[in-house]
Formats: sequence, structure tokens, C-alpha cells
Amino acid sequence: MPVGVAGPAPVRRLTSGLLLAGVSAAAFSLSGVFASGLLATGWTPGSMVLVRVAVAALVVLPLGVLSLRGDWRPVRRNLGLIALYGAISVAGCQFAYFSAVQYMPVGPALLIEYTAPAAVVLWFWLRHGQRPTGATVLGTLLAAAGLVLVLDLVGPGAGSGASTDPVGVAWALLAMLGVSTYFVINADLSTGLPPLALAAGGLTAATLVLALLGATGLMPLGWSTASPVYGGTAVPWWLPVLGLGVVTAALAYVAGIAAGRLLGPRLASFVGLSEVVAAIGFAWLLLGELPRPVQLVGGVLILVGVVAVQAGEQKATPSGRRGRGRRAA
Repeated sequence: MPVGVAGPAPVRRLTSGLLLAGVSAAAFSLSGVFASGLLATGWTPGSMVLVRVAVAALVVLPLGVLSLRGDWRPVRRNLGLIALYGAISVAGCQFAYFSAVQYMPVGPALLIEYTAPAAVVLWFWLRHGQRPTGATVLGTLLAAAGLVLVLDLVGPGAGSGASTDPVGVAWALLAMLGVSTYFVINADLSTGLPPLALAAGGLTAATLVLALLGATGLMPLGWSTASPVYGGTAVPWWLPVLGLGVVTAALAYVAGIAAGRLLGPRLASFVGLSEVVAAIGFAWLLLGELPRPVQLVGGVLILVGVVAVQAGEQKATPSGRRGRGRRAA
């Protein structure tokens, strides 16, 4: 069953989880659109990631404190987990991805990073003995095929210029580890941390890690106050910066954690693949980048894969475990 969910989820619970996961994926997917305009004006990826996470931390931190209702015991018990979440699932994942694309094309790097759902399924099989059902395996294969099509990695010229630099592959695998850790920790009900508190702690820890990387020169920093252009319209530089922080980080992480609590890490990770589909859609709407038919087919395959995984999760729910939550990791 979805780990961390007590018994079979009612329709309302499942619907809420899928809605929150969809909101999180859509919010995350906008990061590429916002970033494209800033990159064109001279911002470095490191600066965008640092500002994005720092703004999100400022937004979520007061809400996280309020969500504790004066009880700081869950925070004290989970300081190590919060630090791990911020360092690996937030800061480490983004730093590793941007490092990967310096050595290899974006498409293959994303493909490796988004093998995270399969890694989550494998983790729970090896670590907790939760063997995936046939439907889950089928959904994994369908989603993987759809991801290849959405990332436009097939067809004439798709592999031109592609690099298999082992350094890039290593960074992409580290990014995949960060994504996998994100889904596993999100769904852990045993911590007692409210979603807002986990998001606030993780974003704050990630800000400190990224600031350290920037201060030491490991992550180049550079920015500009020039107006970026979206869809032929110039906007103030601070507008996409706020969009990156408030929408693609604050909203995305809070909704993602809440979705993980409702769906469990395996299903939530597969729904998270819709981020790639949403990114194609937003690039079409805001940047005029029309998707190819093969990408639309890939999007359908991903959605069918998610449905198959959900069916597999329902079949794997033992009736004898109703009413008992379990630790996600």
C-alpha cells in the first residue's frame, strides 16, 4: 500500500492527494519557463537556484512555525532528517542537475533524474520487502517509455551531439538520488512534522547549503537587473524571481509534501512525472515552443502509467493493515 497511509485511502483522500501532486508538478514545471528569461539576461543557474530557495524559505518559514502550534519537539527529534532533506532533496538535487547538464544534454540528464520513481519502487522492495505488483511494473515501463518520448530522445537527430560523459552521468544519478529521497521523506508520517514545518526546515537548510556553495565558488553566481522577455513581452526582473521562489519552490514543495502524505512515496513519485508534461505545455503557452506529436503521445503514456501504478498500489494494500500507518523509510 502507499506507505504512510493508514489503510485503503478513501476516494476523497486519493482525489486530494492527486490534486496536490498535480499542483506540485505544475508549479515545479514552471521553473524552466521563468529561468529561461533570466538566463538570457545574464543570470547563472546557481544564482537562480539560490534566490529561488531563499525566497521560498522566507515565505514558508513563518507558516512552518505557526503549524507547530508552539510544540517544537518534532523539530528537535528530526533535526538530522530536516538537514538531510534540505541538503540532498532540495539543494543537492538542483546542484547535481545543473552540474550534470554542463557535461551532457538536458534530455538525457532529465531522463536519468526522472528514473526516481523506479528507484523508489526498488527501494521499498529491497528495504521493506514490498514487492511491486504486475500493474506497478507495467506502469513503470509505460511511464519510462512516455518520458523518453516527451523528452524527445527518439527520432531523426534526437541523439545528435549527445554525450555519455561519465562525469555528467554521475551528477545526473546524484540528482536522481535527491529526487528519490524527496519522495520518500515527504511521505513519512512517523516524524510528526507538519508538511509546512518540513518544507520550512528543508528550504532553510537548503538556502544555507547553497549560500555556502556560492561563497566558496563551487557554484558560480551572477545576476542582472535587465528585463527578461516572455512571449515577446519584457517584464521587471523581480517578477520571474518571485515566480521562481513563491510558485516553483514554496508552493511546489508544500503541495508535494502534503501529496506524499496522502498518496505514499511510490504513487506520488509517478504522479510527479507529470511535471515534464506540464513543462512542455507551459513552454507552448508562454514561450511559443510547440510540442511535437511524439511528445503528446509520450504524455499520454505517462498518464496511463500513473493509472496503472495506482491500480497496482490498490492491489498491494493488505486489508489487515487498515488503521495502521507505517514509517516511510
